[in-house]
Amino acid sequence: MSAEKISMPDLDGRTAVITGANSGLGLETAKVLAGLGARVVLAVRDTGKGEAAARSIEGETEVRRLDLADLASVRAFAEGWKGDLELLINNAGLMAIPKSTTEDGFETQFGVNHLGHFALTNLLLEHVTGRVVTVSSGLHRLSRGIHFDDVNLEKGYTPYRAYGQSKLANLLFTLELQRRLDEVGSPVLAVAAHPGYAATNLQGRTGNALEDRVMGVLNKVVAQSAAHGALPTIHAATQDVPGAFFAGPTGLFMNGAPGPSSRSSVARDAEAARRLWDLSEELTGVSFLL
Repeated sequence: MSAEKISMPDLDGRTAVITGANSGLGLETAKVLAGLGARVVLAVRDTGKGEAAARSIEGETEVRRLDLADLASVRAFAEGWKGDLELLINNAGLMAIPKSTTEDGFETQFGVNHLGHFALTNLLLEHVTGRVVTVSSGLHRLSRGIHFDDVNLEKGYTPYRAYGQSKLANLLFTLELQRRLDEVGSPVLAVAAHPGYAATNLQGRTGNALEDRVMGVLNKVVAQSAAHGALPTIHAATQDVPGAFFAGPTGLFMNGAPGPSSRSSVARDAEAARRLWDLSEELTGVSFLL
């Protein structure tokens, strides 16, 4: 299936920001949205790689620096933003890496995948006119809940435990963001997506040689392409879906055409979503400003 087979809107004159758009799912998403007429801003940590990626995109693009592991960088990006923003696509992420911390002292996967995007979204929200799309993962099911008493996993870090928690946080963030948008009567939608099993440069970084080799083999044998993996994000960004919608592949082995995706019961827990929001405000110093 290709994006061309989906009924797509005309995004001429609209602006989209995509985090982590220099490669993988973000780059493929940027190519499609630019092809629909959008001005696409590639929000990336390495602007050199961002410029190289922009040259591969047919359409209007701009590259801006954004390091989600540094809240000062997030604030600088938001402070420099002017004008309307149709789509904010929180795509950037890290997957199952050895233990480390961000510039602000947070466990890196939670800090980048969730807290950085939480801060970015709230700081830009007054400019957003359309949707906030946050990329989660089917592996959010690895987490049985947010470790509120040890969110940095000081007492039991493993690469996939941290990844699962961060991807669960993405879904709880989307749920609570939509509730808050509804509460103030905003027309903006908060939605989420996951790529299924797509071969990108995220995998194979656990630091465990055997696990990384196995992942490399699976990427070649089972995984779909990054272009196909981006389709759920594009679906969530462009199709007629309700708030808090979760898009994903609908075929076997987390492949296939995009459509509604299921989430764990923990990811539907409204109280946990509110509690995570409060914690995220405390940790980032950023609040819901609408």
